[in-house]
Amino acid sequence: MKLLFPNDEHPPVELRDGTLIVGSAAGSAVRIAVPGVAEQHCELITEGDQTRVRALTDSAATVLNGKQVAGEAALKPGDLLLFGKVGCRVVGTAGVVRQPLPTTEEADDDMGHTRVRMAMPKFLLRGVSGPTFGKVYAMVGTLTVGRSSESDISIASDEISRQHAKLQASPAGIVVEDLGSANGTFINDKRIHTSTVLKAGDEVRFDTVRFLLLAPAHEAQQGSAGSRPVTSAAPARSGVALWIAAGIAVLVAAALGLLRYLGKI
Repeated sequence: MKLLFPNDEHPPVELRDGTLIVGSAAGSAVRIAVPGVAEQHCELITEGDQTRVRALTDSAATVLNGKQVAGEAALKPGDLLLFGKVGCRVVGTAGVVRQPLPTTEEADDDMGHTRVRMAMPKFLLRGVSGPTFGKVYAMVGTLTVGRSSESDISIASDEISRQHAKLQASPAGIVVEDLGSANGTFINDKRIHTSTVLKAGDEVRFDTVRFLLLAPAHEAQQGSAGSRPVTSAAPARSGVALWIAAGIAVLVAAALGLLRYLGKI
């Protein structure tokens, strides 16, 4: 099998017997030196015709087919794999086409296949306190939060219930539902008792363990918009100055008229 990168972040990677480290560090076998990729991000373990991906950090997401990798996961041809914001496709060695992959979903008339869009998950949950500080979770589908090791987001704290809360991705944000926890679920320090939408920039707290919801794509768009020059500020200031000058002129004319009426001038 091979990995193909749609935007040429890295040449195709052939998955042979052994272990390949993916990361931004200079010594990585698959070096991807872009923001969002950790120095040692994950490793690809190939034994015969079987390859597994193993996450090496909780501070940056490794996502397989829309689900964040926790521990190890097996790869197969057709899988979509994300290292931070960098996506690649797993393909079989036979029939590999050495060209950039399409990034939009549209019909491929030549091959008869559907091209699949690869994108960063819309929302990320970053731990900002307690045992999950610095860890990042991709918000895709429905995730459970709890003390149980079987939870999608497992928090090793006695104050967290075994099944504490449920998170579900939606277009507007993340729908948070408390599952009857003993110590409560809070959004922006307000305890919730019904399903509540967590929006980008909001904070969710499970007892005292806090997370911040991030929307990387939206923040990037805002950053681009903020860098554009503002052209309307100067005309606006000029208009205000004209109104002030006109007001002063009216006041002066009124004062002169009053003085003439009183015979002072």
